[in-house]
Amino acid sequence: MQRTDTPTTWDERATLTTFHRYARDTVRHKCEGLTDEDARKAPLATSPLMTVAGLVNHLRWNEHWWFEVMFLGGEDRGPWTDDDPDAEFTVALQAPLEQLLAEYEAQCALVDELVAGVDLDTRSVGTDSRGDHLTLRWVIGHMTEETARHNGHLDILRELVDGAKGA
Repeated sequence: MQRTDTPTTWDERATLTTFHRYARDTVRHKCEGLTDEDARKAPLATSPLMTVAGLVNHLRWNEHWWFEVMFLGGEDRGPWTDDDPDAEFTVALQAPLEQLLAEYEAQCALVDELVAGVDLDTRSVGTDSRGDHLTLRWVIGHMTEETARHNGHLDILRELVDGAKGA
């Protein structure tokens, strides 16, 4: 797998989307060589939902939520409910890691397609907790930050689960 954080052009959109794509690609990179069994292990006693499988699925559904639901106003198809607001972490334990990664990558491709022609200054249909309509620029930046933060969690989980360390 080849990851790059250098955009093909230097305009703002290419820079933002390249960093976002790099963070997304890093998710798969962090999972390379991991067994399904290890992907389901929760090595942090205080965080029983924190598994590699759960994080991959969480990132998939966050892409859905922030771009399809919050930004574009689409239907929320996420697995969460009022009774189980963290369901994306638990349902992931039933699927093979490769399936979860494929679903994550498909979600990312769909998001990219949906926002490809949308101006970065376009405001979201949904509002944040302060009632603000967010720009696409902000949503891309937020999801880059969210994905990068969880890549750090994946680093820690991999080291605890199978000793793997790395980029």
